[in-house]
Amino acid sequence: MSIAEAKRVLLLDTEDIIREVIQLCLETQAGWQVLPAASAQEGMAIAETEQIDLVLLDLDGMMSDIEWSAILQRLQNNPTTQHIPVILLTATAPPKELQSATAGVKASIVKPFDLLVLAGQVAAILGWNC
Repeated sequence: MSIAEAKRVLLLDTEDIIREVIQLCLETQAGWQVLPAASAQEGMAIAETEQIDLVLLDLDGMMSDIEWSAILQRLQNNPTTQHIPVILLTATAPPKELQSATAGVKASIVKPFDLLVLAGQVAAILGWNC
């Protein structure tokens, strides 16, 4: 896959080591470009200004500047980002308060997930070649 064809993934996670490990796995296994963000504000800025093919959103981290449900709502309500599919990374099923905000969510991948197959899981969910 050429650089021009590489998928661009926004990874929203508050934990540095998790972002680094997931980024390394997706870039080396699938050749995707991963744009990491540690906060909702940073993630929304990337989503609104970069051409993103997917948002991977970790529900288990603590966000200080905005709630996860608000992130989903902002993504879905913004014409620039509403087309971007979202996959949730979570240790449990999405909380009930997210039910109304999950219209744009394609799937949830439950933790702990196998890093060796994560790219394949994401590709299968979205119908991408990997």
